[in-house]
Amino acid sequence: MTSDIAPALLLNPSDTVAVARRTIPAGTAFAIDNRKITAAAEIPSGHKIAIASVGSGQPVLKYGQVIGSASAPIAPGDHVHLHNLAMQDSTVEHHFAEHARATPLLPESERRTFQGYLRADGQVGTRNYIGIITSVNCSATVARAIADKFNRGGGLDGFPNVDGVVALTHGTGCAISMKTEGYLYLTRVLSGYARNPNFAGILMIGLGCESNQIDFITQKFGLSEGPFLRTMTIQQLGGTRRTVEVASEIIREMLPAANAAERTTQPLAHLKLALQCGGSDGYSGISANPALGMAADMLVRHGGTAVLSETPEIYGAEHLLTERAVTPAVAQKLVDRIDWWRDYTERNGAELNNNPSHGNKAGGLTTILEKSLGAVAKGGTMPLEAVYEYAEIIDRSGFVFMDTPGYDPVAVTGQLAGGCNMLVFTTGRGSVSGFKPAPTIKVATNTAMYDHMDEDMDINCGGIVTGDQTIEQAGEAIFEKVIAIASGERTLSEQFDYGDNEFVPWQIGAVT
Repeated sequence: MTSDIAPALLLNPSDTVAVARRTIPAGTAFAIDNRKITAAAEIPSGHKIAIASVGSGQPVLKYGQVIGSASAPIAPGDHVHLHNLAMQDSTVEHHFAEHARATPLLPESERRTFQGYLRADGQVGTRNYIGIITSVNCSATVARAIADKFNRGGGLDGFPNVDGVVALTHGTGCAISMKTEGYLYLTRVLSGYARNPNFAGILMIGLGCESNQIDFITQKFGLSEGPFLRTMTIQQLGGTRRTVEVASEIIREMLPAANAAERTTQPLAHLKLALQCGGSDGYSGISANPALGMAADMLVRHGGTAVLSETPEIYGAEHLLTERAVTPAVAQKLVDRIDWWRDYTERNGAELNNNPSHGNKAGGLTTILEKSLGAVAKGGTMPLEAVYEYAEIIDRSGFVFMDTPGYDPVAVTGQLAGGCNMLVFTTGRGSVSGFKPAPTIKVATNTAMYDHMDEDMDINCGGIVTGDQTIEQAGEAIFEKVIAIASGERTLSEQFDYGDNEFVPWQIGAVT
C-alpha cells in the first residue's frame, strides 16, 4: 500500500465511520474526506473508526446506509463496535420495481463460451461425477462405503474422465412429518441433486422402511429410472454387504458411458453460479463481495445465471433488491420470505438480528444490518428476475434469489439442488468447504488471510483494500476464473479432494 493512502477507507460521503485498512495504533493522526482524525484507541484491521460525532441513540452510517444506532456518545477517532453501536430494527422503505429494467444482455456474437458436458436433458455440467443419493440416514454408511470403494479403492482406474463418486448423505429421512416444509425441502433437495448436470449418473439408496420413500420422490418429481438413474433399498437386497456389491456393479456399468463424455463448447447461458459468503469480516462488503458482484453482472450480461441466497443475511438490505425487481410481484415475494423468517425466528425463540457470528464480530462486523449490506454486494447490479423457495428448480436466467438459511452448507445445498453447477465463495476469516459436485472458487477479502491460508484460497481481493487493485479488476479476474474452472481447471479444494461433507439439506419442522 502506498504511503499517501489514508489508513482508513471511507465508503460513502455520508458515512459517519470509515474502515481501517490495517491496524491503526492509538494516537495515529490522518486526514480523510478533508477531516483530520486522531485514533482515540487502537483500531483493529477491518474495524470501524468514527469520522464524525454521533449522539447516543442516533444512527451510524456505513455504505451510506444505517447499520445501527449509537448506544453511547461517539466522537471522531473512536473505535466503533459492540461497546458503542447497537442493533436497531430495520426501518428501510421498500420501493417495488422502482428501477425495473430489462437485463442488458450482450449481443450473441460477443458472448463468451466455456467447455462443458452437454447432458441428454439439455443442461450442461462443469464436472462429471457419479452421485449416490441417500433417502435416509440409515443408508449413509452403505453409500460412503460404495464411494470409498471407487474413490480410494481403485474402482475408478481406467476412467480418467470421471471426477469421482460422491456420497450425498444426511441425518434425516425417517422420523420426519410428511406434512411439513422440512419434508418438502428434503424431497426437493434429493430430486434436485438427481437432476444436477454435474452428475453423469445417479444411484439412489434407501433402507426400505423409512418415511422418505424413494418411489414417492421419483414419482412426484418425474424422475424416470434408466441406465443412469437407478434405485435400490438395503432391506430388499438383503443387507449391507450385498447392497454394496450390487451398487458397485451398477456404478461399474455406468462408468464407461460417463467416461466417454466429452467437453464441448457451450454458451455461458448454461452456467448457473451460486453466490456465497461465509466467515465474513469488515472487508467482505468492501473487496471480495462487490468484486463478485461485478463478476456476477458480467456473467448475467453473457446470458448466464447468478443466484444469491441466505435470506437472514440480507435482512435490512432487501430494499436494495426489491427496487431492482423486474415486477412488483417479484419484489413482494422477497418481502414475503423476509416476513416468513421474522415469524419463524420468533416462533423458535430467536430474532433475525441474532447475527453476526463470533468470527464476524472479531473481523469488525457489529450488526446484521452492516453484514447484510456487505452480503448483498455479491448480487451485483442486474435486475432481479425471480425469487425461489428453498431448493426449487431455477428456471429463469439472469440474476435471481433463493430463500435459504444463512448457514452456508444448507444454503449451498439448496442452490445446487436448484441446478447451480458452479460456486464462488467469498470469505474474510477463512473457509475450507468444497461442496461437491460443484467446483468451489474461494475468494479472500484480505491479503493477510489469503497468505495464511494459501492452500485453500483461489483468489485474493485484498488489493482492493490496500488500493493496489480496483473492484473492476478483481471482478474481471473472478469472471475469468469462473470460465476457466467451468472448463475443467481444478480449484484448490478439488486438487486436495475436499468437499465430501457439505451436503446439508435444511432440517425444519417436526421430528418425532
